[in-house]
Amino acid sequence: MTHISVPAPVQALVGAINNADTDAFVAAFVPDGYVDDWGRVLRGAEGVRSWANTDAIGAGAQMTVLESGTTDDTTELRFAWKSRVFNGESTAFATVKDGKLASFRIPPHA
Repeated sequence: MTHISVPAPVQALVGAINNADTDAFVAAFVPDGYVDDWGRVLRGAEGVRSWANTDAIGAGAQMTVLESGTTDDTTELRFAWKSRVFNGESTAFATVKDGKLASFRIPPHA
């Protein structure tokens, strides 16, 4: 399998999910960062932690980046996801600010 290069803050998010490390996941975000999962927005450290606990790490998620492209401060990811909540492929947009994630947005499928 070919390794796909992503910016370090995005890799920190993927690594935290795959290593089941909630503290590292929260630490990957700026203090006012957020997760937007299909329009459900969870803000700040507590919101990010909540999403990690319910939809990602707490659900046993594993994330494999399939494609990646970065323009300016935003990386678009196509990824495979396996968890007790969702299994399949999806797209996300990760925006970086000051070397950390400002947002991780998973838009609804068209």
